[in-house]
Amino acid sequence: MNLYALLFFLLGLGGLLQRAEARAEVPAVDSSRKAIRQMLVEKNYRGAAKAYQELGWLYHQQYGYNKYTMEAYFNGMKYYSLAGDSAGYYNEHIVIGDYYTHDFFMQASAEQYLRKALQFFVRVKNVPKIIECRLDLANIDQKRNPVPPTLLTELRAVERISAEHKELYFQAFAQNLLANTYSRVKQPDSAYFFASRSLALSKQVRVNWLIALNHFYLGIVEQFRNHPQAALDEYRKSQALARAENNVGMLRELAKHSAYSYASMGNHKRAYDEILLSLDFADQFYQSEQTKSIRLQELDSQIKTLAVEKQLAEEKSRHQQMLNSGLIAVLIISVLGVVALVFLRRQQKLIAHQQAVIAQQQIRQLELKSLQAMIEGQESERSRIARDLHDGLGIQLSRIKLFVEAHQEQLPCSVKDPLNQFLDEACTETRLISNDLRPYALSTFGLVPAVEDLIQKLNLVNETKLFIEHYGDLPPLGDEASVMLFRVLQELLNNALKHAQAQSITVQIMANDETLLISVDDDGLGGHFPEKTSTGNGMANIRSRIDYLGGQVMWQSEPDRGTSVMISLPMHKLVRPGTPVNI
Repeated sequence: MNLYALLFFLLGLGGLLQRAEARAEVPAVDSSRKAIRQMLVEKNYRGAAKAYQELGWLYHQQYGYNKYTMEAYFNGMKYYSLAGDSAGYYNEHIVIGDYYTHDFFMQASAEQYLRKALQFFVRVKNVPKIIECRLDLANIDQKRNPVPPTLLTELRAVERISAEHKELYFQAFAQNLLANTYSRVKQPDSAYFFASRSLALSKQVRVNWLIALNHFYLGIVEQFRNHPQAALDEYRKSQALARAENNVGMLRELAKHSAYSYASMGNHKRAYDEILLSLDFADQFYQSEQTKSIRLQELDSQIKTLAVEKQLAEEKSRHQQMLNSGLIAVLIISVLGVVALVFLRRQQKLIAHQQAVIAQQQIRQLELKSLQAMIEGQESERSRIARDLHDGLGIQLSRIKLFVEAHQEQLPCSVKDPLNQFLDEACTETRLISNDLRPYALSTFGLVPAVEDLIQKLNLVNETKLFIEHYGDLPPLGDEASVMLFRVLQELLNNALKHAQAQSITVQIMANDETLLISVDDDGLGGHFPEKTSTGNGMANIRSRIDYLGGQVMWQSEPDRGTSVMISLPMHKLVRPGTPVNI
């Protein structure tokens, strides 16, 4: 079973509460913020820091995984620092690091915060906090592929220390991580042993998310032992707790593994429904504005740090200017002094300009990294879901069809014909979903054949006629560039088919050794396209992808005269590294 991406969203993620509960939390949030303002007026920084940490938890209960919680935690860390409370300051590092582990794209930042906290608590010999840091770091390590060879030894050691110091919660957490790690290394008996022990301790300390997770691991072990009904029973127990907290990440994984169990029992209709449910949960997470914004939180923090450093540099510059003023008064009668002063002032301006340029470049790089992380995450999840559909449900449906064809003489016609029809429709639907998520022609043959395949399929189901013309031979493009250009063309064709009411649509692809030109023209209704589109708009998505590839896109349209979209891209940013550009 594929467990490598299992815990990206599960551990510690409470999820969103019901709306009624969220409304009930609003007075508590307002009261907490009012108390913080009063504490800041009184310069009670330690009290404000603790109140910010509580406010972060209230925001988490109200909104789930969100940027407001992170802002509260960062403010808590700031005021612990102002209060001189080192223990509180580094404990906030643990809170932030643990929160970042919810998202795969923030694992590196999470590890940085946790290691800083571990160094401090080792120095002051705070054993419970050392245990907590080591468990959180192990939680990151157990998601790596392959599993680090020292991970099991580390988890055993932490479990032993937790038991010696009677830290039941940490002991249960360590056993839970051991259960998952043994599952990944294909040792189901050991996984079952530790999941059962962790479940008992979790019930004793009443930690619902850990109880749900242990039922989930027990279900995985039962499925591994080829006991699908027992696995489904464990999954249902976990689902009840996950639904109570609206934990979308866990519900997604439970739906996916339930599909495996139903498929192995022969209930392929229910397996198909569970796969669709898993896709729905994945869409809920990836399309959430809160989820997207939290991935930018650490980048925003780094940008703010750069702004603080710039402010410090400006303060130093002002201080230097004051010194220069004194120097002018002393050396006013000296020509050499005047020359020296002019030289110093020019140097300061040059340094200030260089600092400003560097800061702008760093901010731009962080923005590009953020966009790249979001795009890579979307495409990675599409590819993974497509593989799961093709290698899992698609294979099972094909085996069923072959079995029916081999025994069709034993079936009456009233059963055989509808059954064959249903199986053909299910196989076709599975292939269409898988191909739409990750086109086979794109990864196998390249951009132009993939677009030709797309146009051929669209011609089968639309009255509008689509044509493609390409001039020049494209060199092998990089995987990222191929996927992004295919998605852009897919979006443009879908928009034209949906809105243009055109008789024909023509795609032209022209390549030379410096530039790739793409145009999409239709003879439809036309319309008005503003130069700047709003965030979330389809045209804004197209523009952001083309900007990322270093290209330009232009829309030209007039009422009743159709629409033309022209894209120009530099070839050196598109080709696969090491490929000579020689059209």
